[in-house]
Amino acid sequence: MTEKLIHQNIAEIRERIARACERSGRSPSEIQILAATKTRSVEEILIAAEAGIAFVGENTVQEAKTKFSQLSASLEKHLIGHLQTNKVKPALELFDLIQSVDSLKLAQEIEKRAAQANKMVPVLIEVNVGGEASKFGIVPQETRALVEQITPLSHVHIQGLMAVAPYASLEEVRSHFRRMRELFELLRELANVEMKWLSMGMSHDYEVAIKEGANLVRLGTAIFGLRG
Repeated sequence: MTEKLIHQNIAEIRERIARACERSGRSPSEIQILAATKTRSVEEILIAAEAGIAFVGENTVQEAKTKFSQLSASLEKHLIGHLQTNKVKPALELFDLIQSVDSLKLAQEIEKRAAQANKMVPVLIEVNVGGEASKFGIVPQETRALVEQITPLSHVHIQGLMAVAPYASLEEVRSHFRRMRELFELLRELANVEMKWLSMGMSHDYEVAIKEGANLVRLGTAIFGLRG
């Protein structure tokens, strides 16, 4: 995709976010756009950054390794795909935040590796809000218990929740996003939990997600167009 089209797409996204915020009594300044860069070239990512995108998300450690050394350190880099415990060490070297923590086992491995590196690791808890067998994530009714198990870990800092809603009608999707917002608010009361980010909404449903409380939306095709 050309530089001009990426700039145009990002400008249109910002307009649509502004309208969604206006309809829901929010400020566009509350919303961060994360560029989901799976299979996208370094050149495309640099164009998006030039257009004001400050967050990028990769699905795998392997793909991040090939790209991140060519990107500015000022870009905030998130892992948005599933993380295997045997990839935690390189993930902590590459990413600023892990959005896909969905088990105590994974959190404990992050704790172990983070302690060795003497660093604090911000994470989001991935919630399988639709209970889909094909997706990773903890089911909503078990999320609080998982959060309470993770909060004592001294090198893992929970900063919010992440979800991928089922691909369904916007009304059905809305109900899932609403449930996520309710869970997000419920978990605010727990100690050692920041609840800074509610990461939900992708290219086909981000406006609905914003209306229901998302403040971090993960956009790929809306920014870069369809994959070739």
